Amino acid sequence: MNCLPDWQFMLLSKHSLVVLLEKNSLITALFMVGAILWVSSFISRKLTSGRIHASAIAIFMGLALAYLGGMMTGGEKGLADVPLLAGIGLLGGSMFRDLAIVATAFGVRLQEFIATGLSGIIALTLGIFVSFLIGGLVAYAFGYRDAESITTIGAGAATYIVGPVTGTALNASSEVIALSVAAGLVKSILVMILTPFVASRIGLDNPRSALIFGGLMGTTSGVAAGLAATDEKLVPYGAMTATFYTGLGCLLGPSLIFMIVKLFT
Repeated sequence: MNCLPDWQFMLLSKHSLVVLLEKNSLITALFMVGAILWVSSFISRKLTSGRIHASAIAIFMGLALAYLGGMMTGGEKGLADVPLLAGIGLLGGSMFRDLAIVATAFGVRLQEFIATGLSGIIALTLGIFVSFLIGGLVAYAFGYRDAESITTIGAGAATYIVGPVTGTALNASSEVIALSVAAGLVKSILVMILTPFVASRIGLDNPRSALIFGGLMGTTSGVAAGLAATDEKLVPYGAMTATFYTGLGCLLGPSLIFMIVKLFT
């Protein structure tokens, strides 16, 4: 029989629930991400009629929550600095990220990938070097003159994964690395939103074109979300070459591309 007053019992129950959620922080993080995806899916269907994919809305919500978390705690990890949501740091870490990227490749038919042949290789090469070039020119226009900063921001224009990898390898400043991540996120969100609108105009309706599109754009999350809003069957193909793009960018950024930039600075 409960001998505590109702208010004390409720307070104790609430405290016990918080402790339980903190001890199972990864499960709490999964629940929160699921809730964000449900809300973003609802907004996408009801408010935008599917024109803006739920993934783009979810990323925007995640960035806003991370900013609020950083403001509240004065920390460096956003919501992960809140004890109750510490599991987000693990869920959003490199281990789960890499697992998700690799997992997309298992939906691809190898015959379709081989069928792209030379066009797939050209798409990958153009996609990487053009992104680096545009990002590097923007960095130069905003006053960056050292090869490390120009290369890092150019790498961010490729993807928000290649940017930090390149910046860390070149010992770029934290501010420059942050700019590279921001550039990659902007690109990712733009690809997510614009892909369904341009798909019919560029013939993005078959596995071959999806493979080439993924090689040109490179941002795995942006390509996957954009293709999901266009035709879900195309997602593994675009994500496959986008994954190759990320890996190739991480290899070329701190090495060949950095040496090229060094020649001109």
